[in-house]
Amino acid sequence: MDDGTKGRVLVAAGGGVAAMKTPFLLRRLREAGFEVRALASERALAFTTETALAVAAGSPVATEARWFAASGGALHLELARWADLLVVAPATAAGLARAAAGLAEDLTTAVITAGVPRVLWAPAMNPEMWNYPATQENVARLRGWGQAFVGPEYGALAAVGEGEGRGRMSEPETIVEHVRYHLTPKDLEGLRVIVSAGPTREYFDPVRFISNPSSGKMGYALAEAARDRGAHVTLVSGPTNLPAPWGVEVVRVERAEEMHREILERFESADAVVMAAAVADWRPAQTAAEKTAKQGSEKTVALVANPDILASLGERKGRRVLVGFAMETTSGRERARSKLERKNLDFICLNYPTQEGSAFGGDYNEVEMIFRDGSVVKTGRVSKREVANAIWDRVRGLVRERNEEGAQNA
Repeated sequence: MDDGTKGRVLVAAGGGVAAMKTPFLLRRLREAGFEVRALASERALAFTTETALAVAAGSPVATEARWFAASGGALHLELARWADLLVVAPATAAGLARAAAGLAEDLTTAVITAGVPRVLWAPAMNPEMWNYPATQENVARLRGWGQAFVGPEYGALAAVGEGEGRGRMSEPETIVEHVRYHLTPKDLEGLRVIVSAGPTREYFDPVRFISNPSSGKMGYALAEAARDRGAHVTLVSGPTNLPAPWGVEVVRVERAEEMHREILERFESADAVVMAAAVADWRPAQTAAEKTAKQGSEKTVALVANPDILASLGERKGRRVLVGFAMETTSGRERARSKLERKNLDFICLNYPTQEGSAFGGDYNEVEMIFRDGSVVKTGRVSKREVANAIWDRVRGLVRERNEEGAQNA
């Protein structure tokens, strides 16, 4: 799924069993919108094939056998100048050692010493090899030179009889997220933002609750996009099945009152808040300590209003940028504009969860950003990450305007 990401990524398959995953990584990078090329060490071709890499990359594979072109051109120089980022996946202990020693005796290390702008290592090896002092010193040296790492992860190891441990290469999807981070301009650097996501649960008893079908994907996309653009991100999340985004402070909550408390505790230090959570409006007036037995054919339950988180933030807003979401099935713009005014928002994102292609749990969304001056910006049906970036573009502009106003009034 292309989310508008751009960049040239050179993927070098090192000589480990995890090279079997490298074609999948290449495919995922292309799906994310990156232009890719592949490089394979001689040992990597014992675990994958040149054909598999070429098909996944959509272009010929660079190998040790074709280091110099027939014209005399040096392949390592060409690749280093072409790539925005080199991903070594899998990275072996031997590959890390050669790079840390500044050697250029294989095509991958030759590309590095030729000055490729950025390097991301995805190690895969036995835990003892990863924890060996020399390996850790090599990692520290490479980090000191500005090179980045993703993984290794804890999980099942490839070698027979080794069981589990920290040495497994990160999954292709995780590596793609790190690639996206390293190739995204940091235009939100220095900002502290809060994002809410997911549903809340309001309990009748320990096992029954009121909730809604929100998956949290829109809020998580907002958190990940802001992280990639350099912001310090706090994600206050209701119950979801989504993994915690790396590089983001995640605060888990269940009830609306908990979400309200956690956001208020952090609100003073925030520059912007985007409330994408689907917060329950009501909660049971009483919550039983034990599961209540089923009795009779009817039951009446008293409900009380939950705190209006957006309204309370609007009252305290000051110079912060405050963004809300309105999920409507009818009279969308009218209701969204009313919510915008009542809750003192800077803009509101209107979407229709029953609209085809924008339902709860999907990867796409279609929103209308409605502003205080009456203007409306439509995203069209795009990925939730693209929606998130469109929202952050507007937030960034509003923050800049207020900073400029503050400087003029100082």
